[in-house]
Amino acid sequence: MCSARNGRVHTVGVVLAAGAGRRFGGPKILAHQGHWLEQSVAALRNGGCDRVAVCMGAAVVDAPPGVLAVEVPDWASGMSASVRAALDLAAELDAELLVLHLIDLPDVGPPVVARVLDSAAGRPDALVRAAYGNLPGHPVVVGRDHLAPMRATLTGDSGGRDYLAAAGAQSIACGDLATGADHDVPESLA
Repeated sequence: MCSARNGRVHTVGVVLAAGAGRRFGGPKILAHQGHWLEQSVAALRNGGCDRVAVCMGAAVVDAPPGVLAVEVPDWASGMSASVRAALDLAAELDAELLVLHLIDLPDVGPPVVARVLDSAAGRPDALVRAAYGNLPGHPVVVGRDHLAPMRATLTGDSGGRDYLAAAGAQSIACGDLATGADHDVPESLA
């Protein structure tokens, strides 16, 4: 498990949950009476993050105890707004590593977070993401060296996908721990 060193936050985990969830039928931060939010926070906290934050926008809720609330005023512009807010928070906290996690991955728990963090090995140049089968997924670990360059590439609803591909993010197999399936529509829960 990672820890703070010399007052610096070693690892900050951020749940990306600012969207309206149009295809889902409402903001996913509210899904299952907040249970998805609690699960996502627990995955980050118990997976090795020193600090945990939640990006919110379409719906604003009380953050769980000890969790930073990050309001994303331009959330409607797409996923890139939330990723930008997470990168800015990591820079503000002088974090060595940022872990990006999606709220709609209810089966991705602490073991997945721990595995991708262990693979990053605390390196400031780390760029690591979970993979399920041959598909890249979340969580994603972004080392401090990538915060500003990644931020400069963000537009629309693609988040950091293009940057991760161009910068050669390392994929870490996690299919033995979770499906990594995101739930964009209610039918996906069946």
